[in-house]
Amino acid sequence: MKYSLIFSITLLFLPLITNGQIAGRQWQNHSCAVVLTYDDGLNVHLDKVIPSLDSVGLKGTFYIPANAATIAARMDDWKRAAENGHELGNHTLFHPCSGSPAGREWVSPDYDLDTYTLRRFMDEIKVSNTVLKMIDGKEIRTFAYTCGDMKAGEDSFYEEIQNEFISARGVISRFENSNADLFNIGAFMINGQTGDQMIDMVKQAMKSGSLLVFLFHGVGGEHSLNVDLNDHNRLVDFLKANEKEIWVPTFLEVSQYLRK
Repeated sequence: MKYSLIFSITLLFLPLITNGQIAGRQWQNHSCAVVLTYDDGLNVHLDKVIPSLDSVGLKGTFYIPANAATIAARMDDWKRAAENGHELGNHTLFHPCSGSPAGREWVSPDYDLDTYTLRRFMDEIKVSNTVLKMIDGKEIRTFAYTCGDMKAGEDSFYEEIQNEFISARGVISRFENSNADLFNIGAFMINGQTGDQMIDMVKQAMKSGSLLVFLFHGVGGEHSLNVDLNDHNRLVDFLKANEKEIWVPTFLEVSQYLRK
């Protein structure tokens, strides 16, 4: 009778147990984790996104090429953002991408990863880290692949960057769990989605107990990949309104959590 009762209780709670944790509450005791990342160090990130996030007390991760115009012109603004808890991530020095895939005619021959050597790529990565450290003073940093590319010429830098960073964000659209590949964490690229569509993605993450990473470029303009500012802010408001269920860390914070 005693063992029968224990067996019955085990069966009752078994569907709730995932990787030794209660399903739906594994993300710092939240139902899911949602990370907001923004690429390319745009003016709209400083002028529109950060004020929106600050107004509700949420933090974002900003992947900035070290040659971005805002690094030279608005370094003090980035410094204030970092001091206020936003993450500045490495997005290379010159934002090189492979020019060989279809639709990549815009890639400059000077910054075509197909013609890079592995050493050149890693040297530029290290220079970018130095620039960012001059802004925020931080030693530990995350990385975002440019265009999702992982090769310099014929050589993969997937393993090389692991000596420089704690994690890396990719561009594969997928929800992640605690077994995520720390150096190719999936992200959903946003381009024209409505607020409702993005909120539905968050609800899916809540239901499945997953990590959801958003990948924004333009927010209210300044980039061909763009989302309307009002739709972006609807997402932000939803995250804030449900903060007891949704953990909204920086990419660095969720990476450190996954490493544990």
